[in-house]
Amino acid sequence: MSDKHKHLDYLQSSIVRMSQYSFQLKGWTVTILSAFLALAAASDLKIDLILIAFIPVFMFWTLDGYFLWQERLFRAKYDEVRSLRIDEIDFSLAHYHNSSGRNTWIRSMFSKTLNIFYLLQIFILMVIVSVFWFN
Repeated sequence: MSDKHKHLDYLQSSIVRMSQYSFQLKGWTVTILSAFLALAAASDLKIDLILIAFIPVFMFWTLDGYFLWQERLFRAKYDEVRSLRIDEIDFSLAHYHNSSGRNTWIRSMFSKTLNIFYLLQIFILMVIVSVFWFN
C-alpha cells in the first residue's frame, strides 16, 4: 500500500471515530434524559428535576457539535490529501487550517441534524414542564 493510501486510511479512521463518538453521545443524551424524567415522575421535585435535565441536553449538544466539527475538519483534510500528488503531501494529521465556512464549531453545533435531535428533546422537556407547571 502506498504512503498516500496509508495516510488517507489514518484520516478515514479519524472520521469514523468522530462519527462514533457523536452517535454514542446521542445515546447517552437519551439515556440521561430518560433517567431524569423517571426520577421526576417518582419524586416530589418534578419541576426542579426536569429543569435540571436541560443542563445535560445543552452540554451534550455542545460536545456533539465539537465532534461533528472535528469530523468535518478531517473530511476537509481527507479531500485535500486525496487531490494532492504524493510528493506534495506533508503526511500531517493537522486539520485546523480548514476551519472556516461551515467548518466551525458553532456552525457544526447548529447543523440541521443536531438541531433536529436536540431541539426535539428541548421541546419535549418544555412540554413536560408546562404540563407539570399548570397542574
